[in-house]
Amino acid sequence: MIIKKQFNHTEEVVVSKKEVSTPIVFQLRVFVLECLDKVGCSPSHAQQLADILICSDYRGHYSHGLNRLNIYVEDVATGATAKEGEPVILREKGATAWVDGANALGPVVGNYCMRLAVKKAKDFGVGGTMNGMHFRWVVVRNSNHFGIAGWYAQYAMEMGMVGMAFTNTSPCVFPTRSAEKINYHQSIIQSLGSNPICMAAPAEGGDSFFLDMASTTVAYGKIEVAEKRGATRIPTGWGATPDGIETTDPKVVLRGGGLQPLGGSEPTGGYKGTGLCMMVEIMCGIMAGSAFGKSIRQWKTTDTPADLLIFDLCTGSMLHCDRSRLLCSWIRRKTAGFPR
Repeated sequence: MIIKKQFNHTEEVVVSKKEVSTPIVFQLRVFVLECLDKVGCSPSHAQQLADILICSDYRGHYSHGLNRLNIYVEDVATGATAKEGEPVILREKGATAWVDGANALGPVVGNYCMRLAVKKAKDFGVGGTMNGMHFRWVVVRNSNHFGIAGWYAQYAMEMGMVGMAFTNTSPCVFPTRSAEKINYHQSIIQSLGSNPICMAAPAEGGDSFFLDMASTTVAYGKIEVAEKRGATRIPTGWGATPDGIETTDPKVVLRGGGLQPLGGSEPTGGYKGTGLCMMVEIMCGIMAGSAFGKSIRQWKTTDTPADLLIFDLCTGSMLHCDRSRLLCSWIRRKTAGFPR
């Protein structure tokens, strides 16, 4: 969606298929665009970032909405992220592609790659297959924080395909049984990121399956939001002290501590979350030849490019086969007892 800086209050913007005609939406967009304009960001890049930030807040993902704007602005202002430029394909063969993100804003790179994956799904009838379903893989190096992973998987889903999106992140997690910390520019970092996992699949009748989650118990931003709202205690299993010991104090987590993997401590299954974190690191950093683990710059630093990786995957269409009907039936059975 593209909204010009000049607008009138009768205009509408579509966010997650719901129409919002309140002036505040446009005021937020203009605010984002003007902030990025001040640091010389390309207008098209700024528009793409504004799209995802507003969508994140609209969906209730406040940790990834305008709460993150200052990070993107600082990255562009310091040159840690490119002000302009477009991703380029380094190598492609059939249903796969390896892309260089040109160090552009993460949403610019993420949009490019998912659209490329969808195009390949439309163009190629042969690729990696599983039970007759064709998979298209796009991996990219030299990218940046790309916001909510669901933004990209939803695009594939709206095209009638199953979309998956993964990315590695700055190290912020203490793996199970680990209290590892190293000095890096006089800061403490952990050895794994919160590495999100996302899958969206369309079903018949407007239903869909949509999973978008960190491989940690919560995203780092959720603890930031909790602290900003005055919380003095967070649930167990969310965070750890600088020594890797579980804590419920958000200030301790945000001031040198870190996150716990999905499941929390070892007795409650944290080793499974650690495994998911590592899986995404392999699919992203190692497969694409970008930074991974402790080699990724620390969160909120701008001395070097982030060099993050995005991994996008989509299948051929689900709209013209029984799978869509089966998924719809399964979703309705599983949610039959849920409150509406």
